[in-house]
Amino acid sequence: MIYTLTFNPALDYIIRVPEYLEGAVNRTGEEKILAGGKGINVSTVLKNLGFENTALGFIAGFTGKVIKDMVDGLGVKSSFIDLDEGFSRINVKIKADKETEINGQGPNIDHNAINKLYRQLDELQDGDMLVLAGSIPNTLPDSIYCDILEHLKDRRLDIIVDATGELLTNVLSFSPFMIKPNNYELGEIFGKTLKSDEDIAECAKALQKRGARNVLVSMGGDGALLAAEDGRILRCPAPKGKVVNTTGSGDSMVAGFIAGYLETKDYEYALKLGLCAGSASAFSANLATGDEIRKVFKAL
Repeated sequence: MIYTLTFNPALDYIIRVPEYLEGAVNRTGEEKILAGGKGINVSTVLKNLGFENTALGFIAGFTGKVIKDMVDGLGVKSSFIDLDEGFSRINVKIKADKETEINGQGPNIDHNAINKLYRQLDELQDGDMLVLAGSIPNTLPDSIYCDILEHLKDRRLDIIVDATGELLTNVLSFSPFMIKPNNYELGEIFGKTLKSDEDIAECAKALQKRGARNVLVSMGGDGALLAAEDGRILRCPAPKGKVVNTTGSGDSMVAGFIAGYLETKDYEYALKLGLCAGSASAFSANLATGDEIRKVFKAL
């Protein structure tokens, strides 16, 4: 079974403003509300590709109930922990000449709630896959990802981490199955600008030496690169298409990679399907459907 964990799910309120004026009254040309959070996005695309999975995380208040209802409506199984106080955050994403995001803070996650999460994680079986994705609320310690991996260190799990900065680098010693920085985040880890595939491959291999089994690097319009645990450096160019919305494209890549790997155990195929899933979501107003992903895959 595949599990995803989103510490701080959100309702994403996405609005398009044809002529956005700062400091003035603006009217939307289009608007929609989606259940957001990196782990939830991964769960959604996995389900679209035919892979059953369970979304874990924390929800609170009336917004939390809406998030759960929306996730259930997508056909994704969920086992969210309902907090007693606060409400799940709302993220406002303004699509105009320039994109602007205003992200909410989210509810307080107390010690009792974390203990409930650990009890859930104790139910995972050897061979299961766990995806830890996204940022954490400021009410939790920065070590929470490491704490979880320490708790699970004696289990035979494939753990994927999609995070940034120290939240990512601190888990390397636990040998996660895969990590997914983008090329800019990868450069930030090493304090330099990566100007070529060779630079990216060198840094990806350096993260492998620190413990990561596979390093998947998304590169926007330049495609993706995978430093695979079998020693190969695999490169795939980006599919051609019109970018409509980049929100969730990285999460879609993670889902596609997982699906491709579980289908074939072939890293080259997993890289290609991951890239096509990310691109298909970028070419769509919403997260890509299975048909949309397969269409991009056939054309690549």
